[in-house]
Amino acid sequence: MMFALPSQLRRNGVLNMNKRNIDYISRYNPRKFYKRVDDKLTTKQLALDNNIAVPDLIGVIHEQHQIASITLMVRGRTGFVIKPSKGSGGKGILVITKVVDDRYFKPNGNEVTPSELDRHVSNILSGLFSLGGKPDVAIVEGLIEFDPVFDGYSYEGVPDIRLIVFKGYPVMGMLRLSTSASDGKANLHQGAVGVGVDIATGKGLHAVQFDSPIEFHPDTGKKLIDIVVPHWDTLLHTASKAYEMCEMGYLGTDMVLDQSKGPLLLELNARPGLAIQIANGKGLLPRLQHVESIKGPTATVEERVAYAKANFAG
Repeated sequence: MMFALPSQLRRNGVLNMNKRNIDYISRYNPRKFYKRVDDKLTTKQLALDNNIAVPDLIGVIHEQHQIASITLMVRGRTGFVIKPSKGSGGKGILVITKVVDDRYFKPNGNEVTPSELDRHVSNILSGLFSLGGKPDVAIVEGLIEFDPVFDGYSYEGVPDIRLIVFKGYPVMGMLRLSTSASDGKANLHQGAVGVGVDIATGKGLHAVQFDSPIEFHPDTGKKLIDIVVPHWDTLLHTASKAYEMCEMGYLGTDMVLDQSKGPLLLELNARPGLAIQIANGKGLLPRLQHVESIKGPTATVEERVAYAKANFAG
């Protein structure tokens, strides 16, 4: 671990879970708006209504009897993604990157049989992966063709960009890169690599895996801090715009870069994790307090992005 003693954590401005929950989530995220971020289907519709690009929606499975329609739904597709609408932490997401004669293959080459796929969707509907175990729906989305700029930086999976947005200001960013340990998923708890990203430039600053600093990708050997995220300004503007879209003051935005469509919003998170601080090698608290000190009328998206780039670089 990078930080050890409570006194060291405080000196480094690290936001802990209790302070995050009480001073930021409870204070700035109205409970009545949680569905806007906890339900991915609702988020997708909100994004479309606000001219924010999202992955293609192939279909939605609401009931057990509809599961049989998936084969026809995805026929002709080279790949697709099935995810729970109310899932969290990357749980329940099934990525299929190859379809051959109604046979489905994961990024690692393992085959998913039709019965396994049906069972997975059935588990989603029963609430196995949803917050609180409540019944859910399964979203079937188009496969993202990730930007070739990330070649060698991610292993068998699509890298994503997490930005923490506070009162509409992007305050900290991280690139999440899948590994063999994470089974192609960009989830840090499962072994993905987190790369802290400079808010001003989109350049890599510092990288970690399992909370420990690393220099090279464990599977590809690529030097991690050499990366520069393209379309960085668009990503910052999209994240900042999500503040008005969902009316949540403390927010995590997860985005991807599609080779042909550019930046796409994947999902929003009202309780974003704190590992982004480890990936950046610095605490969130000073930046949050800085934003809280800003007075005057509400700034525009463009003004907030410019302010963040000027004040939260490095």
